[in-house]
Amino acid sequence: MANAYQLKRADFVFRNENDYEKILSKTLKRDKQDIINELISSELKGRGGAGFPTGLKWKLTSESKSEEKYVICNADEGEPGTFKDREILSKVPYKVLTAMAVCGHVIGAKKGFIYLRGEYKFLQKELNKAIEEFKYFCNEIKLDFDIEIFMGSGAYICGEETALMESMEGKRGEPRNKPPFPTTDGYMGKPTVINNVETLAHTFTIFKYGAKKFYDLGVQYSRGTKLFSVSGDTPKPGIYELELGMSLQDFVYEFGDGDTKAVQVGGASGFLVPRKKFKDAAIGFKGKLTGISLPTGGSMMLFNSSRSMFNVLDNYLEFFREESCGQCTPCRVGCQQLLLGIKAVKRGDKPASYLEKLMRLTETMQYTAKCGLGQSVANSFSSIVGNFREEMIY
Repeated sequence: MANAYQLKRADFVFRNENDYEKILSKTLKRDKQDIINELISSELKGRGGAGFPTGLKWKLTSESKSEEKYVICNADEGEPGTFKDREILSKVPYKVLTAMAVCGHVIGAKKGFIYLRGEYKFLQKELNKAIEEFKYFCNEIKLDFDIEIFMGSGAYICGEETALMESMEGKRGEPRNKPPFPTTDGYMGKPTVINNVETLAHTFTIFKYGAKKFYDLGVQYSRGTKLFSVSGDTPKPGIYELELGMSLQDFVYEFGDGDTKAVQVGGASGFLVPRKKFKDAAIGFKGKLTGISLPTGGSMMLFNSSRSMFNVLDNYLEFFREESCGQCTPCRVGCQQLLLGIKAVKRGDKPASYLEKLMRLTETMQYTAKCGLGQSVANSFSSIVGNFREEMIY
């Protein structure tokens, strides 16, 4: 099929910016409320997948009267199929460090942490060098803000912000009940801003080029650009910065191999979209987008006709069963039963109608699981079983 559509690409995130000292110094001279207002007007939403407005998060934390506050960069990039954050920290770490320092200045925090995924230990040495150089400049301009790396231990659940903070406090990495939220009761019980690596890199773009430059990219309710980790059955694997709001059909035109039958948007916790729905699906955050709205942390896995959707789902459920922290019953038991259930149907030990019972189980998990892991299992399960039911049976 001819590609009649040219995706709108950008290069803001990985563009080498050697003037971070200038940007930091200039931004620190601005009124704190003006900085927050600019972030709010840019409509930047968290790029970790949840899409919470970044400016609002900074605003809520800044309004706390606590004298002790923290800034945390969530670099626990554990979602299957996502590999963009490690490249940001490897190639343009000063953008992230600058954004953390500005955030600390705005909210009144003197301490920042980069929570680095355990499997990314190979980044630690060079990242520490960048932090030391950045600290030297902060001392020169008399900015009282310190950053250090906290190494994770390889737990997928610690990508959830409250489980991450529990881990940092020396406890078992388990999600907390919400409310309260980190903006008032975060790390060590103090007000905390926790942002994804890519989110912080985008704030640097806004500080340098202004909110309008960012806002003019993308579409309503999904402003700006997004980094996509493209993998699977594609002739163009890699990391690409594209505007939000594109249809999945346009994405497949660009990155498919001509036989794409489904795309997993958002990793194992996201949605699998079949070929017949490509035209109706737009990649962006929930809002008044045409057709299906697909928020994503960046993972885009393409599958062609050679792939068994049963095997794909089996792989996801094995992953979820392994990574569930086991704290709540719906997730701990539900993940096991879903995996056992699809295997039983495939073997013929259970009738095809048993899939409907499993679908109802995922609905229960969606409403009763304590955190996003158990809640999101329903996304991949329902989208795969609902669209490729025959592959679950035969």
